[in-house]
Amino acid sequence: MTVLIVGAGPTGLTLACDLARRNVPCRIVDKAAGVFPGSRAKGLQPRTLEVFDDLGVLDAVLAGGEPFPKFRLYRGHDIVWERSVSDMLGAPPLVASPAVPYPDTWLIPQWRTEEILHDHLTSLGVRVEWNTEILGVTQDSTGVIAHTAHGDLRADYLVAADGGHSTVRKTLDIGFAGDTFETERTLIGDVRADGLDGRFCHILTGNGNVGDRFSLWNLPGSDYYQFVASMPTDQVPELTLDAVRQLCRDRSGRTDIHLHNLRWISLYRVSARMVDRYRVGRVLLAGDAAHVHSSAGGQGLNTGVQDAYNLGWKLAAVYDGADPELLETYEVERMPVAAQVLGLTTQLHRQDFHGGTGTPAIHQLDITYRGGPLALDDRDNQGALRAGDRAPDGLSASGTRLFDAFRGPHHTLLTFGAPAPDLALPVVPMPTVEDYDVAAGTYVLVRPDGYVGAISESAAVIEKYLRRPARVRAVEA
Repeated sequence: MTVLIVGAGPTGLTLACDLARRNVPCRIVDKAAGVFPGSRAKGLQPRTLEVFDDLGVLDAVLAGGEPFPKFRLYRGHDIVWERSVSDMLGAPPLVASPAVPYPDTWLIPQWRTEEILHDHLTSLGVRVEWNTEILGVTQDSTGVIAHTAHGDLRADYLVAADGGHSTVRKTLDIGFAGDTFETERTLIGDVRADGLDGRFCHILTGNGNVGDRFSLWNLPGSDYYQFVASMPTDQVPELTLDAVRQLCRDRSGRTDIHLHNLRWISLYRVSARMVDRYRVGRVLLAGDAAHVHSSAGGQGLNTGVQDAYNLGWKLAAVYDGADPELLETYEVERMPVAAQVLGLTTQLHRQDFHGGTGTPAIHQLDITYRGGPLALDDRDNQGALRAGDRAPDGLSASGTRLFDAFRGPHHTLLTFGAPAPDLALPVVPMPTVEDYDVAAGTYVLVRPDGYVGAISESAAVIEKYLRRPARVRAVEA
């Protein structure tokens, strides 16, 4: 079995790294000549940091970035206020704990995230095939054929991670319903800037109105800033350094900020769209190919990484002989998440930096697959932690960190005062801990993607869960 991944952005690279470490044969192609040089998406959420911990790239990610800085609003030269991300959202900040080791959104330019994933993939023996554009896709009952100018590529499965303008999605005529905000555009790019002090999201205005702003974000380990400015469609300037300089002067009322060395610039329309299917035969969609939305809240790259992480272990299971219907659970679990993200980012986009109250969290730690086809919890008295939830970090009875025990391509069984069954998977004896509110004699089975698959007081139920046929229905004990 071979998996062809189309698109070498964060989603495609994450999936390729996951498959490669599981020894699943895969190829990854991209029409670009190499890693994109721009900052693009720059915020990694706590759940994504946990995924990168599992994949073995977290140290490089932490070294290549820094905690998200505060927002600083200017009225001309005067500083009006400084606020944290949680202040801007009107939501309480996360606090580091044994259960949540990475509470901070991490600022790192996308090009560096991609370089880290690309280098890790290369170390696993897989190389991106650059300059390879997919022109069309056909498939039959035995495989998929991707057509390129240099010949056809055949695979058992194809994963489209080729972005919001996905050729694969269009070729298969998959619905992409939603809205595009036609009355506005957003200008974004990377530039050097002189005249600013401190590491902030510098919100430059002439009158203190955040709706009329020019934002400059410090980029870690770099002399560059990312600039962001939105405007009505009929007021879009030329995509030149001089036009960006003029826009900064007009919005900030300042002449002491000097922009230079434009590295990258782009204009994009804000859309909120998602597919009506995540799978057509042997083709599956992930990341922006399946859902696009406002950048508000920093959800796009992170949601794509979670798509890949959900799909990777399921493709690997099929490679190892599991029922291919297991792949149907990918859509069942991830489509509701995409819909939720579209709602959240649209809400934050409309708030437009004016703050809010009760805004849903952006950290993605609360995403759950409760009630899904792979969630089994047969206890009479269920606690706060349920099957389908993210498995918290913590310490085992021997003091081993749980994320270290989870790391890798396997299921993990946690036993809370229960005898270890004879199963071919790691078994970790656990003390009673607050974040695993289960009674003595309970088993908690953690999936390869760090979500709780099953909770039961019966070892036989756990064994049956692991042997079950993969059907898209509630798992029966």
